[in-house]
Amino acid sequence: MGRPLNPFPFFSAWRRDDTSAAKLYGSIVAQARLPVFYQGVGVPDTLQGRFVVLSLQLFAVLHRLRAEGPAADRLTQDLVDGFGADMETVLREIGIGDLSIPKRVRALAASGAALLHAYAEALAEGEAAVAAVIAKALPLQDGASGAVAEHLAHYLRDSLSLLRTQDFAALRAGEVRFPGPSAG
Repeated sequence: MGRPLNPFPFFSAWRRDDTSAAKLYGSIVAQARLPVFYQGVGVPDTLQGRFVVLSLQLFAVLHRLRAEGPAADRLTQDLVDGFGADMETVLREIGIGDLSIPKRVRALAASGAALLHAYAEALAEGEAAVAAVIAKALPLQDGASGAVAEHLAHYLRDSLSLLRTQDFAALRAGEVRFPGPSAG
């Protein structure tokens, strides 16, 4: 008798292949789930709001890994793959049908990649540009999104600064420290 079928083989394979990447991604997700982002900062506690906060955490870590050059390529790819697997799991959990999952995952992946790219471009222009990108991504009215986005842009700046001081070996082992977000 063979092994039982795994309904999520992509996720299990990803976790089995690199537990440090899974641990690092888990830390990114845990940081993005902190209630202060939603209760204190004012990010809507919706799928889109959580996506924006998660993408900020992921961007900060990927930005740090980029400084390591080719030595970080595998870990970077594993994190991106984990993000994709996570998005697929979320879609399944909210009841999206199996037949539309691949199309939705592609759309989310494209949206996530575009947002990460927009953060990178805005970062080169300064904190106000980063805040503008965040405000555009947030599911809030213009007036409300500005203050929340500015707060998140400050948080991203602090995250990038703290991550620059973290040892690559620790990140490779799945260990990361984020700043404590303050309420808005």
